[in-house]
Amino acid sequence: MAMSQPAELVVIKPDWPAPARVRAAQSTRLGGISQAPFDSLNLAVHSGDDRQLVAENRRLLAERLQLPAEPVWLQQVHGIEVVSAAERGAVADAVWADRPGQVCAILSADCLPVLFCDFAGQVVAAAHAGWRGLAAGVLEATIEAMQRPPAQLMAWLGPAIGAQAFEVGEEVRQQFLAVDATASDCFQATTNGRWLADLVALAQLRLVRAGVTAIYGGEHCTVRQHELFYSYRREGRTGRMATLVWLDL
Repeated sequence: MAMSQPAELVVIKPDWPAPARVRAAQSTRLGGISQAPFDSLNLAVHSGDDRQLVAENRRLLAERLQLPAEPVWLQQVHGIEVVSAAERGAVADAVWADRPGQVCAILSADCLPVLFCDFAGQVVAAAHAGWRGLAAGVLEATIEAMQRPPAQLMAWLGPAIGAQAFEVGEEVRQQFLAVDATASDCFQATTNGRWLADLVALAQLRLVRAGVTAIYGGEHCTVRQHELFYSYRREGRTGRMATLVWLDL
């Protein structure tokens, strides 16, 4: 298959005070070779895109970031399973690493990607927090897997569907309120009897409740910033971005 020349590959550097040996990056939809509706830096093989194009997109990203190894690509299922970076191909929604050169990665296109590291720069993790996983406790499970006091961890929240675009039913709201009644502040009633859910605020609430108070990011909306990000809710058939974190060699 003939592959076209990609445009400039655009990545976002997380704005958090992580130790120098902690490396992290957020891909956008820009800079790959996938064709519509996956244009252009689609990194997910499960999206329906051509696998050769996805493989080349992954190679381009690895080259751009100078990754020390192939990222650990999970089979994400909106659950709370957390695995070590040594377990490649695992069915899980979060991955952690405490060895240099192991690249943790999460794919998303509206769900909230969350990166973690400890203040000492000895362990990192990446979690996929859609509303189902978030409500079920994927962030708490990730924190536990890192085996560090929560007060010694920091988190960065990547691009996700914004509060003004994420309409949900009462059943979703009740799942969060069942754990923490103060989660009601993260929902705004609509005129049709449904709710606008603030996924970022819900994640911040769960993190603080778990003991993590050093929280950064959360300013990017995948739905509104259509030129930068994929959005499953906006487009349906579309690509996925990657959120990555690793310890330098």
